[in-house]
Amino acid sequence: MAPFELSESSVQDAFHSFLKSSLSQAKAERLLDAEVLSSAEGDLMITGPALCFYFAALRCTTNPPSVPLPRGDNKHAEPMELSYDNCPESFIPFLRVWSHAVPKIQALAPEYQHDLARLICGLPPLVQPLNPSLSGISADLRAVAIEISQRRSFQDRYASDLQAALDSGNSGTSPSPRRAAFVPPPSYDASPISSANTSPRSSMEHSSPQYATYDLPPRSPSFLSPPGSARSHTGSFPAPRSPSPQLLNQSSPAIEFIRETLYAALADALSRTPALRTLLKTDPPRAYFAAVAFAVLDVATTSLTPEGAVIGVLGVPLTVAECPPELRPFMMELASIGRAAKEMQDQDDEVAMHCAARGEDIPETRMDRVRMMLEKGVGYGYSQGRGAARRDSEDRRRSVEGRAVTFTNRINALSLGMTRLKAFRDRQGDVFKVLAGIGA
Repeated sequence: MAPFELSESSVQDAFHSFLKSSLSQAKAERLLDAEVLSSAEGDLMITGPALCFYFAALRCTTNPPSVPLPRGDNKHAEPMELSYDNCPESFIPFLRVWSHAVPKIQALAPEYQHDLARLICGLPPLVQPLNPSLSGISADLRAVAIEISQRRSFQDRYASDLQAALDSGNSGTSPSPRRAAFVPPPSYDASPISSANTSPRSSMEHSSPQYATYDLPPRSPSFLSPPGSARSHTGSFPAPRSPSPQLLNQSSPAIEFIRETLYAALADALSRTPALRTLLKTDPPRAYFAAVAFAVLDVATTSLTPEGAVIGVLGVPLTVAECPPELRPFMMELASIGRAAKEMQDQDDEVAMHCAARGEDIPETRMDRVRMMLEKGVGYGYSQGRGAARRDSEDRRRSVEGRAVTFTNRINALSLGMTRLKAFRDRQGDVFKVLAGIGA
């Protein structure tokens, strides 16, 4: 038992303090511009926390890695670091994955460290030849960021973090004319699940200016910085899904068509994954995001035609061409996930047959690892226990490119992006009633 454990609220305060300074640093280095920071577009919910972990890795000086915590206004306070000895149990998986990434990041040459920051921000790397390890490191940091972004305490404070970055570099009397447009997803407190089982909602005012004095993170090396297991059906249409509680007619808008197709798959996801039903009682938002991610994978692998159309709840195909322009990227990514899943499953089959022919044990498939990461979260596959060293077998099991992690991130990112659309938000209350009944 650790001699003491930091409270979750103190770690959250420290994280948001560092997040503000990390976003400000990224803005100063032109990794993120004001337009991106002020918009609610793209995967900004993922980019911000991933940058925070990247800068924290650059400033880490301990072994095993630990995170120096801000002192706030009290500059005479004793330095304190977040480590396995004092980390709240709920944050241990995040610390575990980050700790594994730290030595890899610090071992990179400065130009590759900067390229890693660019990858996190969705920018192309500048150095040729490409460093193949950057993809895996970026995937791990984004995996932690995705799970952080699902926490209500993060969602309620992220707008003020973005605004602090927008205001950075301006005088106190002339804040940025741009305002952060980020709006948290709807609160789940109003769902029929008892309030004792819901994640508490923090107020926006909880983010106090006192944390803005935290020292800026080290600069990203920037001398190159520019200026300024279901199978998909083949040969025939997949079987139509049962309608979700709100039946659609043939003329329903495309976004509603996709929404109801995904929501119709939620019950299947919960029935096949008992752990999600348990999670509904302890952390409803996390359970909801996980269930939607499983539904995305299910639809991508069972409800797509070879041409990329989705067979929806009424058995009618919806093509990309029939979607409004703002929905087409989601449809294209859903189809791409389906193709990648089939390729991954085919490769898993080849490995299994090769091992069987040689009389060797068949290893865990990448698709199994993807499903376990969707279910168990970001810490799956890493050594258990506080400060435990990673086993050599685990390192061999993870590919240099982190393909399973990268694929899981794509599913989670699409789920986050789609559930932020108004059409999804408008139906979340009804869906939670259904989920609560299934999980009861």
